[in-house]
Amino acid sequence: MKESLVKNQGYIIKVSGPIVDIFFTRILPPINNILVIPEKNIYFEVSEHLQNKVARCVALGSTHNLKKNDLVEDTKAGITLPLGKGMLGKVINIFGQTLDNSRFQIEDRRIIHHGPPRFTSISSELQILETGIKAIDFFAPFPRGAKIGFFGGAGVGKTVLVTELIHNIAMKYSGLSVFCGVGERTREGYELISELREKNVLGKIALILGQMNESPGVRFRTILSGITLAEYLRDAFNTDILLFVDNMYRFIQAGNEVSTMLGRVPSETGYQSTLYQEVGEVQERIASSEKGSITSVQTIYVPADDFSDPAVQSVINHLDTSVVLSRKIAKQRIYPSIDPLQCSSVMLSPNYIDTEHYLVVKACYKILERYEELESIIAILGEEELSSGDRTLVHRAKKIIKFMSQPFFTSEAFTGKKGLTVSLKDTITGVEKILDGVMDEIPEEYFYMTGDINMVRQQWQQKKSS
Repeated sequence: MKESLVKNQGYIIKVSGPIVDIFFTRILPPINNILVIPEKNIYFEVSEHLQNKVARCVALGSTHNLKKNDLVEDTKAGITLPLGKGMLGKVINIFGQTLDNSRFQIEDRRIIHHGPPRFTSISSELQILETGIKAIDFFAPFPRGAKIGFFGGAGVGKTVLVTELIHNIAMKYSGLSVFCGVGERTREGYELISELREKNVLGKIALILGQMNESPGVRFRTILSGITLAEYLRDAFNTDILLFVDNMYRFIQAGNEVSTMLGRVPSETGYQSTLYQEVGEVQERIASSEKGSITSVQTIYVPADDFSDPAVQSVINHLDTSVVLSRKIAKQRIYPSIDPLQCSSVMLSPNYIDTEHYLVVKACYKILERYEELESIIAILGEEELSSGDRTLVHRAKKIIKFMSQPFFTSEAFTGKKGLTVSLKDTITGVEKILDGVMDEIPEEYFYMTGDINMVRQQWQQKKSS
């Protein structure tokens, strides 16, 4: 009998929450192999080898119905994802099973555990990927095929911004996307699906969810299944893919939970000692190849708004563009609440963007930095105590900040304003006119939640004529 046809079976000897110890009579299965109890449809992933042919595993599901001596079989492979173009428009779990039990034609199968692409096959050409969102395209332009991070604390609008990006890019470029909900709340997932269906873009995106109520093993592997799906779509369609991850911090949390339950000693910061390795393995998989690119947009929750947190630092080192959402700006009801002075992008160089864009951004930084310096003086003494030059500068800075606000398509029901996209060229023109003083006569409230600079001028003229 062939070795591959011989079943490698084991017996459960201990269950401790989601950690299960399994004794094997023949050979220990390799690390990351999937074990299964067929009758109960429960899966386990091998995490450690103990003495006396015992494998310590992480359950990828509920362990409530398990008991001692339950028979377990080795599948002789890691998590293997069934793949097909029919996955677009569907919501799946980490095993590629649709959550509504619908079927799709399986065209390929891939194990989610594999290394990054060869260095020689990675494309390093940098091109701007326009999003239609003024603050992003102007202050933190996205490189196509790169890694972008949205940083912010709770409630500053990270998920809303991701949803808007999915809408804008799917509508403008007719591109394909993959959304990874790592530790998603059921409510958030339902709202996202409803929003995508309402905007008629659900058919261009595949969603993979590891929800908050699922085991840490499931949440920890969701992102690898999502990357595997993105790689397949890139290769099958020979096109550029957008990979959205919400939230990278929850991925790190899931890894920390798994590490703690396995009894591993944490680092002095409280996180798992393998934190940087786990994040690095994920980030290196996100790359461009000769068949297309994977552009990743990741949200990163910043605990207590502390950017020195090790989880935040482990991600930020891999990113090409960092977009920081500020609670201070969100309190002013300016959305997206992006802090331009904390954002960064490899594209903000005269080597990659137009000279005009580069010079206007630098001039904009200068005026915003000066405004930040004057804020403490204004808070104590008021604007009247400033020199005439500083007063003019403050007014222009406020107009730039409000000009960067924008009504979103995905929040029309809440704001009552129709969503808008603005081209990068129009954004540069608008900021340039504000800096040059062309718009000094227009009050700053007309720059709030609007589109390009012509729309600002039209609203002001209508007000004057009325």
